[in-house]
Amino acid sequence: MGENGAAISARGLRKRYGDLIAVRNLDLVIPRGEVFGLLGPNGAGKTTTIEILEGLTEADGGDVRILGMSWDRDAKRIRPRLGIQLQETRLTGKQRVEEVVRLFRSFYPSGPSVEELIERVQLGEKRGSYVRDLSGGQKQRLSVVCALAGSPDILFLDEPTTGLDPQSRRALWDLCETFQRDGGTILLTTHFMDEAERLADRVAIMDHGEILVQGTPRELIDRLAGHHTVEVESTVPLDPGRLEALPSVRRVVAVGDRYHLTVDETHRTVPALMALLDAAGGELAWLGTHRATLDDVFLTLTGRQLRDD
Repeated sequence: MGENGAAISARGLRKRYGDLIAVRNLDLVIPRGEVFGLLGPNGAGKTTTIEILEGLTEADGGDVRILGMSWDRDAKRIRPRLGIQLQETRLTGKQRVEEVVRLFRSFYPSGPSVEELIERVQLGEKRGSYVRDLSGGQKQRLSVVCALAGSPDILFLDEPTTGLDPQSRRALWDLCETFQRDGGTILLTTHFMDEAERLADRVAIMDHGEILVQGTPRELIDRLAGHHTVEVESTVPLDPGRLEALPSVRRVVAVGDRYHLTVDETHRTVPALMALLDAAGGELAWLGTHRATLDDVFLTLTGRQLRDD
């Protein structure tokens, strides 16, 4: 799909705060009906990027199109078609759930009924409760339902599950999947790679204001992280060059005293690794293996782990 049919497109997006370059010549095209994950550590520029796309922050340069429209000419036409859930949505604690939903629903000319919205996020039993008495997961669901009040075409979710328990995370994932099935587009920022692998059709990994790589989760894992990761720590120093020469190893990244080996066939690598360790006169301090994930893609690209923060 070309940019004319895209839900979101950005070309050459730039934003600077003093000496800090928050967004650096960013290009992005998200087709309608897609869930797109924007990934990266804190400070990568994710929130600044999403706020520019939402029309909340003005870019220093570049071009943004939302549903084929631009913020400088079509802001009044764009806003009713967006649903925005911020990292922190501050709702009045002294309002009841139903009052909050009714208020947000009144902002839009059309959309689901208040009752339908409340049931959609499974807050029926809490409709008469004060916001201050809700759990963290319930407050997050309430903030999402406020974003859905006008039946938006595009839903922006900025770190929607940070701090939530597993059950609350899955409930929000279900909401996202339902919204997409109904034809909606989602731009999701997250630093939870399992969330991105579960929800996103495509992802972009961002760091220092730039998109390093983008594609489907499976494409990025297969292309950049191999099939498996072997983590090893030894009581003696190991030569990275000799580790890279082991059977089936694609690349080696050192993180502290531990080496992360990207491999295609673990059963070929591990015996050779043990022989190398024995020849070096060392012992294992740590050995672990797992199927490659987006976390390993990030480590391969940046030389550091996603959640160092």
